[in-house]
Amino acid sequence: MSEPVLLLNCGSSSIKYQVIDMATEEVVASGIIQRIGESESTLDHDFGGSSRHDSLGFPDHAHALAHLVKVFDEVGPKLSEVVAVGHRTVHGGEAFRETTVIDDSVLAKLRELSPLAPLHNPPGIAGIEAAMAVLPDVPHVAVFDTAFFATLPPAAYTYAIDDELAHAHGIRKYGFHGTSHSYVSKKVAEVLGRPYDSFNQIVCHLGNGASISAIQRGVAVDTSMGLTPLAGLVMGTRSGDVDPGLHAFLGRALGIDLNEVDALLNKKSGMLGLCGATDFRDITGLINAGDQRARLAMDVYLHRLVSYVGSYLAILGGVDALTFTAGVGENDALVRAGVVTRLQPLGFRLDEAANAVRSKEPRVISTPDSKVTILVVPTNEELAMARETKAAIG
Repeated sequence: MSEPVLLLNCGSSSIKYQVIDMATEEVVASGIIQRIGESESTLDHDFGGSSRHDSLGFPDHAHALAHLVKVFDEVGPKLSEVVAVGHRTVHGGEAFRETTVIDDSVLAKLRELSPLAPLHNPPGIAGIEAAMAVLPDVPHVAVFDTAFFATLPPAAYTYAIDDELAHAHGIRKYGFHGTSHSYVSKKVAEVLGRPYDSFNQIVCHLGNGASISAIQRGVAVDTSMGLTPLAGLVMGTRSGDVDPGLHAFLGRALGIDLNEVDALLNKKSGMLGLCGATDFRDITGLINAGDQRARLAMDVYLHRLVSYVGSYLAILGGVDALTFTAGVGENDALVRAGVVTRLQPLGFRLDEAANAVRSKEPRVISTPDSKVTILVVPTNEELAMARETKAAIG
């Protein structure tokens, strides 16, 4: 008997979705709605080897999801067969430490948490409310990006600011990309044939957004993102770690307010700010053409990443596995080689032939004599969400 679960990832102007049959863990249907709120929105839906493209205006998430229900009814699969809906929810704050079935009290708490993730939680809430309106008879589940990092010890998540202020406003490190880090770290244990709680590992989630985690015997003990997804590694358009005084300096120097500084660091910094490009294929092309800005951007990117690996080696007291995942981590052999080359003095050894292979399968790319096993493991956040959703409804 099939057990289809609908998974929704609602952004400010988009909805990505999948239907996964949990009886087989196979993707039954998938698609994306884009440009919600604009005069010409688009929907691309794939099911059973065929696809459908619609172009029309969706003023909000409610209208977009209402049309999606119509597409499911006309093209398939039937949403009447769905057993649950899982919602990617970026920020759970301190209130939500695990995947949670959604009710009115949960929605109210998510609204309270919106100041912690003003760009992510409000559209997520809008998507949840719209989905519950069009699918009222099935359980809806919130899968939190922050939940995997609820195990961080106080020494890792506490900021050195006024204690009362921090507690009053929930100011601490939360971490993000938790669904990916959870899925990948567990898959590493499968690939290595070792119990999840028997070894230490570092997972590098390298996409347009990027984060790194330290996992000690199956428990997350540190991660690079913080109160917001801006902290940590250099990313596509995000600066990652900068001097906190930069905000005040830019405000004074440019005469701009904090919102403008925040937008600058989130949307116009990172690799885009350093060299004008975010796609690593383009950046590699620029480097090969002799572009010194691109060369420096890559060096900064790798320097920051290796600095975090070294820090987590110390925190873990040694590491058994280093894993690359997400768009850049899975597909860019030069980035992986750049990291491992810088780690060679610590006993990391790369199998260059294995590193050059492009594959959608998990694989080891280190040599047999490497002190640390180095892997590439494609992430599957949707499957992880589906598993969490199924477990939550019991």
